[in-house]
Amino acid sequence: MAQLSSQGNNAIIYLTYAFMLATGLFLAWKYASKSSFLSSNGTQRGTPLALNFIASAMGVGIISTYSQIANLAGLHGLLVYTLCGSIPIVGFAVFGPMIRRRCPDGFILTEWVRHRFGIVTALYLSFFTCLTMFLFMVGELSAIRGAIETLTGLNALPAVIVQCVVTTIYTFFGGFRISFITDNFQGVCVLLLLIICACGMGSYIEIDKSKIGPSGLLKGNKLGWQLVYILFVAILTNDCFMSGFWLRTFASKTNKDLWIGCSLAAFVTFVITTLIGTTGFLAVWSGDLTVGDDNGYNAFFILLEKMPRWLVAFVLIFCIVLSTCTYDSLQSAMTSTISNDVFRNKLHINWTRGLVILICVPIVVLAVKVANDILQIYLIADLVSAAVIPAVFLGLSNTYFWYLRGFDVMCGGFGALLGVFVFGTVYYHSAREGGKLLLIWNGIYDSSDWGAFGAFVIAPVGGVVFTLIACGVRIAAQYLYCKATGATFTAFDKPEKVIYVEDRSSPVKTSDDDEDAVKVNTERLSYDYPPQDPDRKAV
Repeated sequence: MAQLSSQGNNAIIYLTYAFMLATGLFLAWKYASKSSFLSSNGTQRGTPLALNFIASAMGVGIISTYSQIANLAGLHGLLVYTLCGSIPIVGFAVFGPMIRRRCPDGFILTEWVRHRFGIVTALYLSFFTCLTMFLFMVGELSAIRGAIETLTGLNALPAVIVQCVVTTIYTFFGGFRISFITDNFQGVCVLLLLIICACGMGSYIEIDKSKIGPSGLLKGNKLGWQLVYILFVAILTNDCFMSGFWLRTFASKTNKDLWIGCSLAAFVTFVITTLIGTTGFLAVWSGDLTVGDDNGYNAFFILLEKMPRWLVAFVLIFCIVLSTCTYDSLQSAMTSTISNDVFRNKLHINWTRGLVILICVPIVVLAVKVANDILQIYLIADLVSAAVIPAVFLGLSNTYFWYLRGFDVMCGGFGALLGVFVFGTVYYHSAREGGKLLLIWNGIYDSSDWGAFGAFVIAPVGGVVFTLIACGVRIAAQYLYCKATGATFTAFDKPEKVIYVEDRSSPVKTSDDDEDAVKVNTERLSYDYPPQDPDRKAV
């Protein structure tokens, strides 16, 4: 590769981090406030929201994961991945208003779960949410480590540590509000990176047209069809675990702004990831890789070997900015989640910040020493979300599933994961292989191996089935208890309907016939709308 000297590379890397630190501290000084440290509810219009959703959906990991899929499953697999990665963003415009009407004072999904299913279920979901963000933080640091080492040939450990320090410092002072602003930079950087690299690759890469047809990368394939289901379920449910998405959903000024932001973000994300992913088969047609190459995840950087050094320097800068903005979003989202879900915002925020800093230590270790396959890291989180989220979202229906309780939802999630293990044990004839399936150990690339496909079928379906079974057992036990003791059987009693009248400046509106205004537990009224808030009252 046309690399700069080690001194030049170090100068670019650490000056870029210095710029991000200075920018973050300036923004924290200018815009930070206590009221917007954990959230910025009802403050953002459509275009800034779109940039933020784009930034939240992307990190340096997109450079390797999408090109890897394209190298393995061609255009078919790439389009499946990009569509499945972008369409679920619109889901926040669909479900976001429903969640906000039920929990207008919240700012993440777990807050609604606390109101609907209780504190234990909220902590259960919060644990898996933090686990997902933990894995994504590992994946992001692993991705920037790989990018820096590939582009410069340097040991990336110091840079990874510096990135954690930089994001920790400015999010310490600025919180979520600063993360929201830096994500606008990230969105612009993605677009600049795309334009510059597209121009460079169009100018310097020679495609051997005789290799296009024989490669088979433009044809439909079995793996591509398998991925239609796997990736859609995986990404749709996993996005619900990303607190950063929910923070941005609640930050929308109106539901119209939310629709604009999500729609624009979905379209732009699809275009960008598709263009980046094409490097997976461009590298094959240029003679640098073979189809299904073990080095397919590196296709983007392999093509950069043909570029001039100034272009490599630009890519390095943009990768660092991209990764830093992604990591600060995950860091601030984890801080908001832990502070709200675990400590109910009663512990001084500095203690929560300190806890997140401690969590960064094992993240760095795993990113540098263990994590090699970034896509597999994401898939582990995806399988967990596929098992947990469908059962939770049954609680949105006040018509058909009002009788569900937190016990049922938790049994459903754990039962689904157990079901995946049992399926893997039977399918592979080995309990050890069944355990590996929970970690998607064999990946999703072998079209002859239906293990991963089966796991992503068992997880959501099993989650719902086990939830309903647990509900049936619980209701039967309650009925027998009431029969024996003479107590009143209340398992099927619907909750009282409480309509909230909101101040006209509020972004969330309800009406007397709005089913979404139903409160699951009216005893929580004093918590939902504190006495010091004169603009909201129950009627």
